[in-house]
Amino acid sequence: MAKWLYIFVFLSISLNGISQSIYKIAIPEGNLHITTYGQGKPILIINGGPGMNSEGFTSLAKELGKNNLAILYDQRGTGKSYISEISTETMTMDFMVEDIEVIRNHFKFKQWIVLGHSFGGMLASYYVTKHPDKIKSLILSGSGGYDLSITRNLDLHSRLTQTETDSLNYWNRQISLGDTTYQARYNRGKYLAPAYIYDKKHAPIVAERLTQGNRTINSLIWQNIRAINFNCTEAFKNFKNPVLIIQGKQDVMDINIAESAHQLLTNSELVFIDKCAHYGWLEQPEIYFNTIESFLSSN
Repeated sequence: MAKWLYIFVFLSISLNGISQSIYKIAIPEGNLHITTYGQGKPILIINGGPGMNSEGFTSLAKELGKNNLAILYDQRGTGKSYISEISTETMTMDFMVEDIEVIRNHFKFKQWIVLGHSFGGMLASYYVTKHPDKIKSLILSGSGGYDLSITRNLDLHSRLTQTETDSLNYWNRQISLGDTTYQARYNRGKYLAPAYIYDKKHAPIVAERLTQGNRTINSLIWQNIRAINFNCTEAFKNFKNPVLIIQGKQDVMDINIAESAHQLLTNSELVFIDKCAHYGWLEQPEIYFNTIESFLSSN
């Protein structure tokens, strides 16, 4: 069993004047890699996936770090976070919540703001069921939801042209047959990216993001989500702290996910952003960040 300790790696000042610190914190049979930006109100950023590193969320963290302490981490087994075994025993939502608590306890925060995007919104919602008293306020950004409805309603292929669908199927087959090259992963991402964006000029950025996932971890976490009958409805009904629900009007996530969460969360604000799909900070950054900063300044 690994010891519960942390190793401070380095502290530096970035070119834009935002302080950046990197930590490794031990968990049983592994460690978590954490980067913080700025100072002020602590905001934990839970990235999407599952099975993806936090690299695609660096720009989000840096922007929030201009006025807050933005905390970005690689989820267990992804990026620079390490776990000795990737299996049904180690890849569970409960362990992922425990990891979040390890981070909070390390920094000695009694409460913090939690921002979860996409799958990260699902994990943030599950955190509400376990530790609602630790959450000062909650931001659900393009969230995958609070129950299993996403497993029934998400249809990425409906957002793609026939050519994109055929090309995506081809590269999925190549990968399933053992092609582990970056080119195969990028081409898969290239043809899947349009499902997540409103303006196709952003496709290369999203395609690169889609190369960063671990498909084994993704499969194991979804298996666990179903096994625990993931449902945060009662926790949402009882959560009284401020919540911002922010989503693109053209997001692949069903707008009913955001609207139903808004109905359950009695102290919530719902904001839809037009001409925006899954990545608000990429497609409509001014509206996205102004909305978040307004929410933070009033809560």
